[in-house]
Amino acid sequence: MSARVPVYDTGMLIALADRKAKAVALHEGLRTVPHRALVLGPVLAQVWRPRPALVHALSGILKDCTVPQARTSEPPMRETKAGRPECLACATGPDLADWRRIGTALGRATLPAKKRPDAWVALAAARHGSAVIFTTDPGDIHAYLTVLAPTDVHVVAV
Repeated sequence: MSARVPVYDTGMLIALADRKAKAVALHEGLRTVPHRALVLGPVLAQVWRPRPALVHALSGILKDCTVPQARTSEPPMRETKAGRPECLACATGPDLADWRRIGTALGRATLPAKKRPDAWVALAAARHGSAVIFTTDPGDIHAYLTVLAPTDVHVVAV
């Protein structure tokens, strides 16, 4: 079995920037897995603010992560002795079916009272096939995953 792809939501990035012990321990433990932690562009945009301490913290975190299709991002896969493998899910952008799946998840998911727009995070994990989402909002993520019904996506509360 291959390693699961780590996927970070907004809450995980905030927890890392705030140096929360559990989030930092998880992030440091993921530095050796083949696929870098996945941070979607909209997730990064939700957290990024022009404050020096936050910029410094997030810049350090992003060195161990990949932002799919961002030109200046680290590559999704780490270098191996045989070269650098590719990740097709990261290399290809969303198609119409993906956007429809997100819309369906947004419309059908039974969310907790504190609704957050994490459907794209859930779909990105599902597109990778075998993934684990690190989140401070497991209820939201589980609601979307229930609708999307991926076969091997797990959720870890941070």
